[in-house]
Amino acid sequence: MTDEARTPPAIPRACPICGKPVEQAFRPFCSPRCRDVDLNRWLTGRYVVPGREDDAEDPE
Repeated sequence: MTDEARTPPAIPRACPICGKPVEQAFRPFCSPRCRDVDLNRWLTGRYVVPGREDDAEDPE
């Protein structure tokens, strides 16, 4: 079996911010602007990774 037969074909990806095709240099985004928009959303709290209810911030 060749490597080509084992590797699934590449799926064209879209930028998660604007939906344009992804540029390799800014992957997974299409541009520095979309990369910065995503970073800003994390820094301002728009995106949040949920934690468990019993997680304590300060265990002491």
